Amino acid sequence: MKHRIAAVVVLCVVAGLIVTFKVHDLVARSYMREAELQAATTLRLAVSALDGHLKRYEALPALTADDEIIEVLIRDPGNEALRLEANRYLKAVNTLLKSSDIYIMTLDGLTIAASNYDTAVSFVGENFSYRPYFQEAARGEHSRFFAVGTTSAKRGYYFSSPIVMAGKILGVIVFKVDLDLIEASWAGGDDRIFVSDPEGIIFMTGSDEWRYAAILPLTPDRIARTQASRRYADAKLRELPLTYGAFAGHRTMLIAGAGGGAAREYLYVSQSMPGAGWTVNVLMDTTSVRWQAQTMMAAVFLAFCLLGFGLAIVLQRRARLAERMQLQAEAQNELERRVAERTADLARVNSRIRQEVAERRLTERRLRQTQADLVQAGKLAGLGQMSAALSHELNQPLAAAKTYAETTGLLIDRGRVEEAADNLRRISGLIDRMASISRHLRNFARKPNEKLGAVSVEEVIRDTMEIVSARLKTAQAELCIDIAPSLPRVMAGAVRLQQVLVNIVTNAADMVEELEDRRIDLAAAVIGERVVLSVRDRGPGVPAAIRERIFDPFFTTKGVGKGLGLGLSISYNIVKDFGGSLSVSDHPQGGAVFAIELTIADASLMEAAE
Repeated sequence: MKHRIAAVVVLCVVAGLIVTFKVHDLVARSYMREAELQAATTLRLAVSALDGHLKRYEALPALTADDEIIEVLIRDPGNEALRLEANRYLKAVNTLLKSSDIYIMTLDGLTIAASNYDTAVSFVGENFSYRPYFQEAARGEHSRFFAVGTTSAKRGYYFSSPIVMAGKILGVIVFKVDLDLIEASWAGGDDRIFVSDPEGIIFMTGSDEWRYAAILPLTPDRIARTQASRRYADAKLRELPLTYGAFAGHRTMLIAGAGGGAAREYLYVSQSMPGAGWTVNVLMDTTSVRWQAQTMMAAVFLAFCLLGFGLAIVLQRRARLAERMQLQAEAQNELERRVAERTADLARVNSRIRQEVAERRLTERRLRQTQADLVQAGKLAGLGQMSAALSHELNQPLAAAKTYAETTGLLIDRGRVEEAADNLRRISGLIDRMASISRHLRNFARKPNEKLGAVSVEEVIRDTMEIVSARLKTAQAELCIDIAPSLPRVMAGAVRLQQVLVNIVTNAADMVEELEDRRIDLAAAVIGERVVLSVRDRGPGVPAAIRERIFDPFFTTKGVGKGLGLGLSISYNIVKDFGGSLSVSDHPQGGAVFAIELTIADASLMEAAE
């Protein structure tokens, strides 16, 4: 049977591995298709935004070139009055159209008017004959070009048109458009978007570390063409550390992190913009896709493992059932044999019954005495556990008293009597504190022989706190006390009621010691004609199966060596002696609730207690 169970488990694990790898590939391909569709949507939106932004300015250079002020200036470029008028006009147009800069050049590339004429980075007097957009417009073409301004050091897209008079080209007008707002909208998203030029150099991106990096090798020819047009001014070009690969049937790009950091894999899609001479790329991180595929793979493998273990458990239970039935048959035969033997012995046993009855009565008396001793032993054992934690509470005032005593001697020698007297008062307070702790431990350890009377619940709770505070600190538990105002006295014994509360609060601390929520609620209020003290923890609660037995002697759910199982039994009988009741229930929000119901003391007893 063991070999059959092992074979079933191994078979399920092997089948799970085979199916898992198949599922991983199918899931990865499905997720990658969804990711590609999402990236393609992002790409279309990015291309549409760029294309729409550029088309707003595409026809403006040609329209502005026909303006009378421009035509008059280009005929007489040396006229200062005309230059000033043209500068102001271009500035007004630039402000209205919200472009970056507008400027006019003669056929030798010299700028004679610009919208930024009155700024520190004025283009007036600058020569841009090396720019492709000037060269193409000087030949009569409408040109478009992206570059970093050599004067302003700002990136922009340039639209240029020739200024034609009577069929003759006399100059060039240029519009520079700012694309920073569109680029800024790409930063911080889940997808990486960047735009590269024909040489593969990234000039627009939401990731600053990728700007002016090349996704194609920077060959001498590419570098020479870029430097000839001074497209990126003095920017330092570099190659982006990437390698191309594939995952789940889709092409991927593996890019190393900044400063040699871990490489990240991206699914990428791209679309060219022929009119602008650009390529727009969208990268989507494949980490989530791989994680989802691996999660699905792990889930499938786990399902097969659970199936194998489930079959193994079924087979094992069937084997145990057959074995149990065989053992029951053998036990029945043995029982019948023993019954026959016992029947023969009954005659002899009857003669010894009276002697055994007497012996049992003696044994019962000894058992009661032993149980009483065990109760006190369990109480002293709990006291010993608490005293280990309370030793820290006594060591602290002892150390402080020693320090104050040494300091007092020095203060007296120096004549600082008032400070020495203050130290003596502090020492006296520390001694009172230690005496209070010792008194409560002594009262708790003493065998109770007190009579019932009117007891103050507030005082009992205060004394209880003196004993359990160290245990609560060890468990890092928080005791929240809620006592109703003007609470009447109850019929009880102060020390025994304190013993009940110590036992229940200590049990609650045991229940919450390993939990995140370690709050314990201790409340006292008048309900009906009785005073009810309730202690609630945030532990697992009391299962219904053991709720009826929890107050039985020697019944405990704690591990070996952690309790005698007498605490709740003692507490139950103590409260019963008071004429009250002790019960346990589960709180609707979790945890167990122990409720102590006590009778309100008569008015005559209350006056005597006062």
